[in-house]
Amino acid sequence: MEIFLKTIGSLNDETRLRILNFIDKNDEVCVCDIETSFDMIQSRISRHLKILKEAGFLKVDRRGRWAYYSIRKPLDEFRLSILKEINYLDMNVPKLNQGCVNDK
Repeated sequence: MEIFLKTIGSLNDETRLRILNFIDKNDEVCVCDIETSFDMIQSRISRHLKILKEAGFLKVDRRGRWAYYSIRKPLDEFRLSILKEINYLDMNVPKLNQGCVNDK
């Protein structure tokens, strides 16, 4: 039950839904690209990403100073159905805006 509540709780914020949809649409995304695309400070983005990761949606791959986020695979049926439903929501999801210095 705790895992279920953590998963549901992670979705109670529009920004997290938008970030989740953004990552799903763009496959693997550097945290700096998320910051630039959403025009948000790093600490706020990091908090949202941490919550989504703890809820079982995301995996992170650290490469040098950058962290790359993607949808965790394999994703269980419950979370997969949530991702599909999020695609039907009327959300303003920004386009990928490359924000990293060329040392990716």
